[in-house]
Amino acid sequence: MLSGARVEAVVPVSDLDRAIEFYGQTLGLGTPERDEFPGTPGARFRSGASTLYLYKSVGAGQSRHTLVAFDVDDIDQAVASLRRNGVTFEEYDSPDIKTENGIATIGEERAAWFKDPDGNILGVAQTARVGATA
Repeated sequence: MLSGARVEAVVPVSDLDRAIEFYGQTLGLGTPERDEFPGTPGARFRSGASTLYLYKSVGAGQSRHTLVAFDVDDIDQAVASLRRNGVTFEEYDSPDIKTENGIATIGEERAAWFKDPDGNILGVAQTARVGATA
């Protein structure tokens, strides 16, 4: 039923202008389209064929799981570039996930996590591609 639908990530933020600066400049998503709904302003970024919608909410930063993951072709390059822009990556050392220099290897996939200014958890992942060769 929804297999042909576009998917949009939706992220609550406490300060929309600060979030727009972080997502637009620090993460390099550019300039968003702004929505001015009464009491709930928002901004929509385009990233590839996907969209990311930020909206002002008192619930910002309360989630303890990854809200958005960016699928990249080269995680080492993406992490290095984001670090140059001031992003700090989380380090994990648990039985399930262990990072090295901010990046975890999980099977054939690699991932790294960081937080936005509200503490929302975001990720960067390099997923195994069907038919890909090393």
